[in-house]
Amino acid sequence: VSTINIRNITIIAHVDHGKTTLVDALLKQNNIFGEREEPGELIMDSNPLEKEKGITILAKNTSI
Repeated sequence: VSTINIRNITIIAHVDHGKTTLVDALLKQNNIFGEREEPGELIMDSNPLEKEKGITILAKNTSI
């Protein structure tokens, strides 16, 4: 993989302004999941408390 095509981005926004929704959309648009996998919503929220409350608590990173 050529490093010329790699971009590092950071998403910073206030609470409830769509950061997790944006990351979910980016992951889905780039076909990160196989055809048989249905990731659902809030893909990056893996912590049980995050799932219970429906909010992202811990910082996350991912590669696309």
